[in-house]
Amino acid sequence: MLDLKAMPARAFQRTAADPAETARHLQDEARAWATRLDLPSLASVLCLRWNPRLRTTAGVAYARDSLILLNPRLLAFPEELARTFLHELAHLVAHARHPRRRIGPHGPEWRRACRDLGLPGEKRCHSVPLAAPRKIVRRHLYHCPHCRREVARVRPFRHREACLACCRNHADGCYDGRFRFEPGRAPRQPDPDSVGQLELFRL
Repeated sequence: MLDLKAMPARAFQRTAADPAETARHLQDEARAWATRLDLPSLASVLCLRWNPRLRTTAGVAYARDSLILLNPRLLAFPEELARTFLHELAHLVAHARHPRRRIGPHGPEWRRACRDLGLPGEKRCHSVPLAAPRKIVRRHLYHCPHCRREVARVRPFRHREACLACCRNHADGCYDGRFRFEPGRAPRQPDPDSVGQLELFRL
């Protein structure tokens, strides 16, 4: 049976070099917890996997599929891996105990499950330096030929986009090709108050 106090050192640090073995061990531990908490149906189907597509999210639980997905970057943080594992398992336990009720993701049912798993006072979320936030680079610059408003875009326009403000002010709110955004900077410096305020009229 699982010894919670020894779990971070025994269950995680020992197998951290082998992600596949760690995942199998965690799945076995999760099923042992479900059995201990008198949830045999959950114990028989519960699965745990790594998901490398998770970037800043530590873990996710899907009650309908009895599935826990964990960020493999947690392998570098054994103590946080232990906490995240139990945090997500608590979601499955809470739903297994109330299969016909709609419960909140971090409501009293989840908090009770956390206490039963040895995580009293667990927070809804916690910060782990898993990955740096992606920097958004807007390389595509356009401008309105009339008001000189400039718009920076991550991706180029795929449709004929026009300046919404100019269409409203000079074309009764209808699309007008005179105000279609053109690539590149405006010929002169635009009004600072108008730069970056994206208003489009799509045809």
